Amino acid sequence: MQTTSNLLDLETVVLSSGGHTAESGQHCLLEVVSMFAGEPFGDSPACVDPVLAAFGRAWNDGMRTDEERAQLKQYIPLLVGTAGSKELSEKRSWMAFDWLVRVHCAAWLALTPALKVHADILVSLPAITCNAELDIALPKINEARAAAWAAAGAAAGAAAWDAAWAAAWAAAGDALGPTVKTLQVSAHELFARMIAAK
Repeated sequence: MQTTSNLLDLETVVLSSGGHTAESGQHCLLEVVSMFAGEPFGDSPACVDPVLAAFGRAWNDGMRTDEERAQLKQYIPLLVGTAGSKELSEKRSWMAFDWLVRVHCAAWLALTPALKVHADILVSLPAITCNAELDIALPKINEARAAAWAAAGAAAGAAAWDAAWAAAWAAAGDALGPTVKTLQVSAHELFARMIAAK
């Protein structure tokens, strides 16, 4: 008997952002996983840990192009069967949170000279793997957040924030490229560790 995974050629799958129908010909990462696993079509397959599914959906939609998004196809067979205990999901959620604080946020803060000190502080924090460690890190996270908002307000002005941010983002695309690439590599390492977690 053939399963959906036998019939699904991952080489020809094109991942795209957003939600889709089974017939649309375009699918996000988790929708393809549901088809690969032979589950009802959707972006929350039962065989995938909900933390991994949430991270995968956000990552899929956050990619800038379908070419970048194609990097995620390697995880389609690996995500099948990752659903496990509540404790394992919690462990994976702490892994993602720790990365968001000490890697992702720190990388963006480091791009602004006035905020680099906060980036360095976040990077130097001990790994955040539980509520007790979060309590220790939270004052530093809040200081970085407040400083970032203050810097943003000073740079753009409250009334012109949206327009200034859009213009700055468009102008800075090339300058941000190395940080984006570094974070993508780091995200792949994180996702692989989250999948492998026991």
